[in-house]
Amino acid sequence: MDATGLALQPVLVLLAGGVLAVVACRSLGLPPIIGYLVAGVTLGPHALGLVGDTEAVRHLAEFGVVFLMFSIGLEFSLPRLRAMGRSVFGLGLAQVAASIALCVAAALAAGGTWQAGIALGGALAMSSTAIVSKLLAERLELDTPHGRDVIGVLLFQDLAVVPLLILVPALGAPVEVIGRDIAVALAKAAVVLAILTLAGPRLMRAWLGIIARRRSTELFVLNVLLITLLLSFVTGIAGLSLALGAFLAGMLIAETQYRYQVEEDIKPFRDVLLGLFFVSVGMMLDLAQVLAHGWLVVLFVTLLIAVKGTVIALLARVFGAAAGTALRTALALAQGGEFGFVLLAQARSAELAPEPVLQALFAAVILSMLATPFLVAASDRIVLRFAASEWMTRSLELHRVAVRTLESERHVIILGYGRNGQRLARLLEAEGQRYVALDLDPERVREAALAGDTVVYADCTRRESLVAAGLARAAAVVVTFADVAAAVRVLAHVHALQPAVPVIVRARDEADIAPLTAAGASEVVPEAFESGLMLASHALVWVGVPLARVMRRVSQVREEQYGLLRGLYYGASDAPDTGETAQPRLHAVTLHAHAAALARALDLEGLEALGVQVRAVRRPGQSKKLSAEEAGALREGDVIVLLGPPAALALAELRLLQG
Repeated sequence: MDATGLALQPVLVLLAGGVLAVVACRSLGLPPIIGYLVAGVTLGPHALGLVGDTEAVRHLAEFGVVFLMFSIGLEFSLPRLRAMGRSVFGLGLAQVAASIALCVAAALAAGGTWQAGIALGGALAMSSTAIVSKLLAERLELDTPHGRDVIGVLLFQDLAVVPLLILVPALGAPVEVIGRDIAVALAKAAVVLAILTLAGPRLMRAWLGIIARRRSTELFVLNVLLITLLLSFVTGIAGLSLALGAFLAGMLIAETQYRYQVEEDIKPFRDVLLGLFFVSVGMMLDLAQVLAHGWLVVLFVTLLIAVKGTVIALLARVFGAAAGTALRTALALAQGGEFGFVLLAQARSAELAPEPVLQALFAAVILSMLATPFLVAASDRIVLRFAASEWMTRSLELHRVAVRTLESERHVIILGYGRNGQRLARLLEAEGQRYVALDLDPERVREAALAGDTVVYADCTRRESLVAAGLARAAAVVVTFADVAAAVRVLAHVHALQPAVPVIVRARDEADIAPLTAAGASEVVPEAFESGLMLASHALVWVGVPLARVMRRVSQVREEQYGLLRGLYYGASDAPDTGETAQPRLHAVTLHAHAAALARALDLEGLEALGVQVRAVRRPGQSKKLSAEEAGALREGDVIVLLGPPAALALAELRLLQG
């Protein structure tokens, strides 16, 4: 075999191992990262020995980190950071600083060095963004108080990796030159950051505009790869990490209108290379050493989860979180994370800690990540047992739901107020049918409630939320989200509380009909099946139904229905990569005491020139929504419901409020 074949062999073995590992994890419902780590341990030089620690493997691992940091850069948003200031720069900063301080104290107490304490503290301060965000999304908890705190801390941890990637390698230098090396590295980073920040955004916007106008997906992807690797090369030449350049590239692109397209295009490269990075991390684990120092692994796992969890819970309380929220936040963040492996690998290269300690820490981080799904799944029981105030918080939430539904009789309970929930609400309103909607996106709830929709913030999968929503008096329950596990929980609660109430459930395909029907669903509406019905209308033409009759019927349905179904209130949890970010949406604008539009009728022509329609005006003290003509001269407190694309809505809001 020639040199090329020999170089390719380890890559092929890693890819095959990665494929098998991901298949196994998907079958068991585990995060793919666990499979990659296990594959690396199994295939690596310390187990089967099918793959050695070759230069090709190290390059693949480094590229994985590069694209991970690029993705973090894409998420970097100053407005978002400002909006989440308490959880990001308050709780997040305090958690990372406290973790490093505790590790420095522990290292010095154990006879080690402060350099080792900083490096290992930075590594153990990290939590797993991939695992935790996925678990919270599956549990519909991203927009809960503890979910927002968790995401804020994870965001700061990701940002903290940037200086740590510069700092940790410098800690391996002799003590007398550490300060100089760190100062030089930070100065270089500051210069590079200043140059790119000042000149980069304008240049990036112009260059990506030129590329986008060529209308070539291939050219666009090649250009993104070029930008990412070029900036990584520049920071590498400057003596900094490649990952820093990738982060800066992502940060610059995040300021352009091409951010979401770039994120989608780069995702396959990132996921594959990141998977190979985790395989390479698993290869570092020496099972013989881990087994020989098993007591050390157990000690580190226990300390990591217990001490880190306690620190996070205490800090969350200091920053104003309720006891239940603080405990949930701690349980979600008590594990190690992806970047912990990166920093541990750097500490190993810099010889900052003994090999047995590093091996035990690698194993401890992996085991803590394996324990995370079980900790999060048990969080409700743990919180209700140890946080007395959780009962009061839950009661207040249920009180708000009950107040909105107290006078409702024979109403429809809509679970989830996303696209399908809002469309259903429009049709119910048109028929004069009362409804109450439960949703966990606070931004969506706020916007919709301002416009007069009967929607409240509550977790619809909880038994008590359904009771507060008036399940005993409801005419029907509609589950608008296509999550089989969550729908089954809802069906179990409804069946136990009020089995006579019909429940209509949305599903993705016909395979979901059987489990949902068995759980008690009165009707299951699979999306794939409905698509088939639409195809059937086209088939009618080909089996002899006159084209004019079919077209007339379709046109009639569109004219009657689309005016009711068009337009959505968007919230923070709506995915930005669905292809609908430029589509028309609903937005509610409240006129304050100094709004420019007060005391005169709406300028419909001016708003239409911006590409915005006025759907309704809601006036304080009136339950009926008014048309623009019925509203007449606008008053303080009026809520104007607008329909249009995001950019046009922003201009229209400025015109209404500032003139």
